[in-house]
Amino acid sequence: MSTFHERVETKWQDRWEREGSFRTPDLPDGPRYYCLEMLPYPSGRIHMGHVRNYSIGDVVARYYRRNGFTVMHPIGWDALGLPAENAALQRGAHPADWTTQNIDHMRRQLRRLGFSYDWEREFATCDSSYYRWNQWFFLKMWERGLAYRKNGTVNWCPGCETVLANEQVEAGRCWRCEAVVEERELPQWFLRITDYADELLDEMERMPGWPQKVLVLQRN
Repeated sequence: MSTFHERVETKWQDRWEREGSFRTPDLPDGPRYYCLEMLPYPSGRIHMGHVRNYSIGDVVARYYRRNGFTVMHPIGWDALGLPAENAALQRGAHPADWTTQNIDHMRRQLRRLGFSYDWEREFATCDSSYYRWNQWFFLKMWERGLAYRKNGTVNWCPGCETVLANEQVEAGRCWRCEAVVEERELPQWFLRITDYADELLDEMERMPGWPQKVLVLQRN
């Protein structure tokens, strides 16, 4: 027997789906608002950190809808990279199968939570229809001298066998597998963002509401 809240939730979620309440027209009239949260990594299950993060985004999207905006609120999956491959290998599964199964499971969970996503705009970063544009952008930057290759010192995790950002190193260990992180010099690609440093710094002065901690990290 379903509980009262389950009957209420499924009633309205079914109606939202039937009426396309959260679908975004390609060429809307009037004011528009784009609401995008950080894409979830399809690790297999939704946890409370996901619920907290995406509930906040959903409140923002619904607020702007109620105030007359056409809101684009897409959802996707941060599903490409070595961590996904390593996790699949640890489970004796093919990375494509493991990732697809996780996406299917997490999609069901997010839909059950009733978030106001336009599911017709769902995408996954491991899909070639998405990452072909990453490749296109990179080639354009390379053609214009904005991408270049040289040796550089990196944080190397021997457990994940990949490079880590400084923020992914906690007390000298990998945030994911807790292996001791090493410093290595490796050939790698760089983007010449210094060509745009002044423009980026100026734009940050026009970003009200951003936490100072984030702005300081970006400036540095």
